[in-house]
Amino acid sequence: MTNEIQSHFDDWNQREAAAEDMIPLIGRLYRENNVVTSIYGRAIINQSVIGLLKSHRFVRQIENTELSAVDTLEVVKVLSGLNLGHARVDIGKLAVAYKAAASGVSLEDFLRSELADVVGKGSQQAEEESKDVVLYGFGRIGRLLARILIEKAGGGTNLRLRAIVVRQGKASNDLEKRASLLRRDSVHGPFEGTISVDNEKNQIIANGNCIQVIYSNGPDQVDYTEYGISDAIVIDNTGIWRDEDGLGLHLKSKGASKVLLTAPGKGDIKNIVYGINNGDIESSDTILSAASCTTNAITPVLKVINDEYGVINGHVETVHAFTNDQNLIDNYHKGSRRGRSAPLNMVITETGAAKAVAKALPEMAGKLTGNAIRVPTPNVSMAILSLNVSREVTTEDVNDFLRRTSLHSELSKQIDFTNSEEAVSSDFVGNRRAGIVDARATIVSGSRINLYVWYDNEFGYSAQVVRIANQMAGISYPAFPAKA
Repeated sequence: MTNEIQSHFDDWNQREAAAEDMIPLIGRLYRENNVVTSIYGRAIINQSVIGLLKSHRFVRQIENTELSAVDTLEVVKVLSGLNLGHARVDIGKLAVAYKAAASGVSLEDFLRSELADVVGKGSQQAEEESKDVVLYGFGRIGRLLARILIEKAGGGTNLRLRAIVVRQGKASNDLEKRASLLRRDSVHGPFEGTISVDNEKNQIIANGNCIQVIYSNGPDQVDYTEYGISDAIVIDNTGIWRDEDGLGLHLKSKGASKVLLTAPGKGDIKNIVYGINNGDIESSDTILSAASCTTNAITPVLKVINDEYGVINGHVETVHAFTNDQNLIDNYHKGSRRGRSAPLNMVITETGAAKAVAKALPEMAGKLTGNAIRVPTPNVSMAILSLNVSREVTTEDVNDFLRRTSLHSELSKQIDFTNSEEAVSSDFVGNRRAGIVDARATIVSGSRINLYVWYDNEFGYSAQVVRIANQMAGISYPAFPAKA
């Protein structure tokens, strides 16, 4: 074996060993201090060794610098000894910032300074109760919300999934079937953990979380207090009730205090795109909407482009994965064209996303038109934004601006960025950002910008819903480094 080959192999072994050492430290920070660690916005709790190493490798694509697990291991070791209070800590950004500082201070002194607001606060944290959450409906979005809520339940004060509400199924083993759909997913893969069923108590136990399965024919026909559930946020995933009167039925059920709709709300209901207008949420709000997946995908990008370049007008074309609303084979459908077979056709249909943007971003009112094409793929969609802006720009300027925005802005949880010339839709399954800008597809001509924005219309949207639910519950932790 040549020296070069041996060097690569030794380097890999060193990084692998660092990742192995890091995993228990990350777990303890989460369980004991409720410190959520990430690498450039990608959560690393419950990650495998390979998953951790891939998260480090991702940094090189967008930050033009190498990040080694050896460096981040040292950061995690120091964090473990600081008795931190609740926080979200990006160890990747901290490691890169420390190397760039080159100020001669020790890593511990650097981290104590960066995280001064939460250092030593772990022992002072008051015992706080988790907020009860009920999922009303257990379809595609409902089950992904369940996965996210279960995944995040281990860190202490958080949203706690207490129940799901569904109609009684026709099968005698209905509970087992519900559990099986949570356990196995053709798009998102197997559930990370263990799931069992308690038929006597009518519960699904997922990673130690006892989830009551309640059968009901209406949102106002449940007494949640019978199951020890109180002051709960009900997340309605059915899409059946979308106005204040319909969604208000949930509030007639004992134990429910707030409702969040996972579809565009009608009437005066606030349509919230987290990161954009979540500042409009008031403690007195009892009914909110999380808008649509497409509105969540495009609004953050539109906001930053408008802020930086000034959008005069534009068109949004959505290339959207087919949904459960469509037919597998040709059959009757109340909507135009949607009755034709979803797996066999591209289907032109309408989208309200272009107009809906204005509900979260009023300055875009009247500036956008929109249309949609449903395509034969089960998940991950794309929005093509064709925008006329107020000044001439270049492709390089626009891409560099969006790359920096995805890394270092307040919208880093909403806007992702890829510079891969090989990326295709399936590469973004499970992505938790609202939208992912594809830099290789960006086209600029004078003052005309064409952007291609991928989005996991199931998982990315579900992550946005959970962010809103956290704010409704009053759960908010400081993020570090403070200057994203």
